[in-house]
Amino acid sequence: MPALKVATYNIRKCVGTDRRRQPERILAVLAEIDADIVALQEADKRFGMRSSAIPFHLFLENSPYVPVSFGGAVHSVGWHGNAILVRKGMQVRHAQMLPLPALEPRGAVVAEIAVNHHSLRIIGTHLDLSGLWRRRQIRTLLGFLDNAAHLVPTVIMGDFNQWSNRGALSEFAFHHHRLVHTPPSFHSRRPVARLDRIIVSHDLLVEEAGVHSSALARVASDHLPLWATLKNA
Repeated sequence: MPALKVATYNIRKCVGTDRRRQPERILAVLAEIDADIVALQEADKRFGMRSSAIPFHLFLENSPYVPVSFGGAVHSVGWHGNAILVRKGMQVRHAQMLPLPALEPRGAVVAEIAVNHHSLRIIGTHLDLSGLWRRRQIRTLLGFLDNAAHLVPTVIMGDFNQWSNRGALSEFAFHHHRLVHTPPSFHSRRPVARLDRIIVSHDLLVEEAGVHSSALARVASDHLPLWATLKNA
């Protein structure tokens, strides 16, 4: 697999730190990052029809991306606020929703993407505030990977709502996955917490990784995007 850039971004329903909802601003931040595949969290509005915070026509008109379809609500861009964007022209071989145990609705979205005839599995998620439920949710994700029909290089990205690398995140170390070292991403105006994470299977090599902290990103959401450049190990 050639080098590929992935990113994860909690877009807070496109409401910035100035309290303005501006989806075009989120797309401008994504253009700055220029990733090939993006996992979004809080991508749908919370109430009503839970419609996409970024109108679909903006993806078509002002973006190189297309949202992966998971067969959920017709107005939503993802499921439980989780979405995956791929560059237009990329082939999505498989996509599904993955329920997670929780007191409030939580879930993950899974997409297997063809990259120059290679397969790459992307999982986007937004985990619980409770450490107990986060551990159960991570074990559900790992159980899904254990029961998958075939082994595929995997990237798990999203808002894990955990400050340290210990606790629930230690589950990944026992499952041949590793946390990509990235700087704090929350709060965007003064990042102190590593709530957002990129986790990769051991058959992927991380060439570079970081946090995108442009002037626009610091106001577009209360989280900064993370990115990583990957290739086969």
